[in-house]
Amino acid sequence: MAQLENLLLVLARSLVDEPEKVEVSGTESDSRVELELRVAPDDMGRVIGRQGRTIRAIRTVVKAASVKAGKRVTVEVPD
Repeated sequence: MAQLENLLLVLARSLVDEPEKVEVSGTESDSRVELELRVAPDDMGRVIGRQGRTIRAIRTVVKAASVKAGKRVTVEVPD
């Protein structure tokens, strides 16, 4: 799970203006990993993107990386 968290952290930090405020937390069960991405309020739009395209792309990359671990991954961005 740490690899997936680090991947999400690197992706998000490369997009935002305040990379020091990016936080990733996660929980893991037998076959599932749930990751939560928190960014500064001003960077929320950058992470989500137009019509959610950026967050969709981030989710796709993280899910592709999770195949190696044999886990299902969800990435949430709380308000």
